[in-house]
Amino acid sequence: MSEVLLVAPFAGWLSALDEVADPVFAERMIGDGLAIDPIEGLLRAPADAEVVSVADSAHAVTLRLANGAELLLHIGLDTVMLGGRGFEARVRPGDRVAAGDPLIRFDLAAIARVARDLVTPLVLPGDGASLALLEPGRMVAAGDEIARVTLLAVEAGPPGTGDAVRRTIPVTAPLGLHARPAARMVALLKPYDATIEVIAGERRANGRSTTALLALGARAGDQLLVEARGPDAAAALEALATFSAERFGDPAGEPPPLAPAPPSGGIGAAPGLAIGPVRQFRPAPVTVPEEGRGIAHESRALAEALAVAAGPAAADGLAGDIREAHRAILADPDLLAAAQAAIGEGKSAGWAWSHAIGAAAAALGATGDARLVERVADLRDIERQMLVALGGSVASLPALGPDTILIAEELLPSQFLALDRGRLAGICTARGGATAHVVLLAAAAGVPMVVNAGPDVLAVADGTVAVLDGAGGTLVTDPDRDQLDAARSRQAQQRERRAAEARAAMAPATTADGTRIEVFANLGSLEDADAAVQAGAEGCGLLRTEFLFLDRASAPDEAEQRSLYAGIAERLGGRPLIVRTMDIGGDKPVPYLPFPSEENPALGQRGLRLSLARPELFAVQLRAILAAVPGEQCRILLPMVSELAELRRARAAIAAAMAEVRRTSPVQVGVMIETPAAALLAEPLAAEADFMSIGTNDLTQYTLAADRGNAAVAGLVDPLHPAVLRLIAHAAEGAARHRRPLGLCGGLASEPGAAALLVGLGVTELSATPAAVPAVKAVVRTIRTTDAKALADRAREATSTAEVRALLEDPR
Repeated sequence: MSEVLLVAPFAGWLSALDEVADPVFAERMIGDGLAIDPIEGLLRAPADAEVVSVADSAHAVTLRLANGAELLLHIGLDTVMLGGRGFEARVRPGDRVAAGDPLIRFDLAAIARVARDLVTPLVLPGDGASLALLEPGRMVAAGDEIARVTLLAVEAGPPGTGDAVRRTIPVTAPLGLHARPAARMVALLKPYDATIEVIAGERRANGRSTTALLALGARAGDQLLVEARGPDAAAALEALATFSAERFGDPAGEPPPLAPAPPSGGIGAAPGLAIGPVRQFRPAPVTVPEEGRGIAHESRALAEALAVAAGPAAADGLAGDIREAHRAILADPDLLAAAQAAIGEGKSAGWAWSHAIGAAAAALGATGDARLVERVADLRDIERQMLVALGGSVASLPALGPDTILIAEELLPSQFLALDRGRLAGICTARGGATAHVVLLAAAAGVPMVVNAGPDVLAVADGTVAVLDGAGGTLVTDPDRDQLDAARSRQAQQRERRAAEARAAMAPATTADGTRIEVFANLGSLEDADAAVQAGAEGCGLLRTEFLFLDRASAPDEAEQRSLYAGIAERLGGRPLIVRTMDIGGDKPVPYLPFPSEENPALGQRGLRLSLARPELFAVQLRAILAAVPGEQCRILLPMVSELAELRRARAAIAAAMAEVRRTSPVQVGVMIETPAAALLAEPLAAEADFMSIGTNDLTQYTLAADRGNAAVAGLVDPLHPAVLRLIAHAAEGAARHRRPLGLCGGLASEPGAAALLVGLGVTELSATPAAVPAVKAVVRTIRTTDAKALADRAREATSTAEVRALLEDPR
């Protein structure tokens, strides 16, 4: 029997696997399948089958169908974390079941209150079978026909045959080949049919293995010799070359390590002041048996645990970057091969995984690179998550009281994310470094943190009152009255300022002498739009649409773009939405558009230049924007403009797209000022553009001829350089001559201390990160325009960036 008919295992909404809010399933990392969102609490057999395995937590079961194909039924997302609570398995491995027989009974209402999602994927692990879904997007009753499963005969030829192709690739990531660039490199190579070997000195690594790439210890400026074999070898190396040109997807890097504090303290890692009782966190190691229960059983257990541990991928943001790096490690072929080898020797999946992680951690430690040693914590975090998913016993996180200062030998990213941050005042660790991922998460969440404080902090008794200074790197226990009063006074001032900014965030920003300055937010996702509205942003000054075009095999179609633009417009509640057209190409290559090798990609075909060269792609985006964003809310911003002819060609394309979608309401069209040419031509551009927006990040690097991703010259890239300020002032004069709004959406807009200078230069709208909006608004309200203009005049006449920064600190 080659084909088996599947029936619904319970009543619910039948959908394609793509709609599952978890890329492990949606991207078919496990295999093809379907999903049902249940409305009843009994999972039944979807066909006659043999029970292969039942998860210890009873949230998942694997069946072998009559044609030999295996089918995984996984109730909900992240439900393994319930440890079996609310689930009752009605079958055991080896049982024979008929279609409709009970498999697992579960408390639908109770689980729904705590689970992330109850949608239940039915998945065919591997590539040995195919699934034909019958009429997705409908309600089904238990027993309704939903799919047909066909067993396939797959014969794969040996990969990596043919002559070797070699290329030298420079490491351009500012902080070297650390976890996130390595993970992105693995993802980049995934579509190519080729074996990849990366060589750094005497070290060699599989180009599809994140941990192997990390173990190379490659630093910024190192040269990697990459050798590829297979049909796509040359294309894979070309993709790597363009990837190197875009700084390995890591333009900003991580913060530099801070100077060590005196021996009596630690390292200040995340700024802020915390006062409260100490709570020690001493997690017991996760325990798993060494001996396995058979190769087939342990292999299946490992596959299921990998799916659970990979979990949801955040769309964007720091947590999303770290999650993606962890997911890449979970898919690391070297780790998987090492674990499978141990399983083949009779070991349990948990023991095998720990053994593989231990070897990878030792390889990183052997590099002697302090940054790579800090990445060992990521490996240990992934080890812990996997062992928990495999049913290992683990200590729960401590219950926190109000204003707790948590002390631990080391804290892992997943542990931090699981803490009650409403009660967490600060963190102090005995070990660790200032660039560890958990530090980045703490800083983003506003939690003060001190690391590398030494083993003595582990002896501080629970309940001891302490003062933690995340900037100074100190933890003072049992402070005397004067120390405590001083700390409370500082803390009160900080809280009062932030609270006042938050209370006033919804009011418009107007200077002290009545000049209206709009404060918008830069957005890249639906979640950003929600955060911006909550922070008091008056609109979106920059929607980065390239997030839709990058890291995928094909361009987004019109419907996908329209849906996302409309969703963001709706969440902004009618506030202005400035949509920047796709800023891809050049230093942001995409795999589905062939690009010739460019010696200077930042100076190549990118932004509007690419859009005009690819009119069909440009037209799709324009139609989506014009159809999705209504009325006066819609504004279109053109990136990388360098001459008036480009604006005119873009306007013609917009007019054609308006006719195609039958839009009659006018649309404002603006240009980005991010090249010196655009700044110098601001007056003629303003005559035909409806508004202008300055992108200080690119304008600065083009003005100073310094790549902000090149560690050797990154220190020169400062938007407060007098040359950059003069170009901003020139653009402002051109905009004012035609009474056009002039926004600034680069990183400088998020610095409250620069607001007065920018207003004095003539900027009328600031677009900051959502989190910075309240503080920027608060500063704007203190500005007197006459003083701001005097400050701007002095700054333009300065001879160095240091002189400008000194003026901002003391404008007298």
